[in-house]
Amino acid sequence: MSIVIDYGKVGEMESISISRFKATCLAVLEQVRRTGQPILVTKRGEPIAEVVPASRPADGKRRLGMFAPSGKIVGDIVTPAAEEWEWESLRD
Repeated sequence: MSIVIDYGKVGEMESISISRFKATCLAVLEQVRRTGQPILVTKRGEPIAEVVPASRPADGKRRLGMFAPSGKIVGDIVTPAAEEWEWESLRD
């Protein structure tokens, strides 16, 4: 365990060897997401990376997909908008 300053708080950060991180990467990422606590990845005892939770906007709202409820599909979205003979790039 190491004492670090992270996000304005002093505390202990869990550390994990790079070989163990490689073997359990998805579980480690889920632990960081769930707990909000960063994890230090080490190689031969030397720190090489920190896995930290993703930052959130100040208002706590997600940005990705925020307009999904307001969108509306109108008409055919599969058929090309123009015939092939109208495409300039296909002309000889």
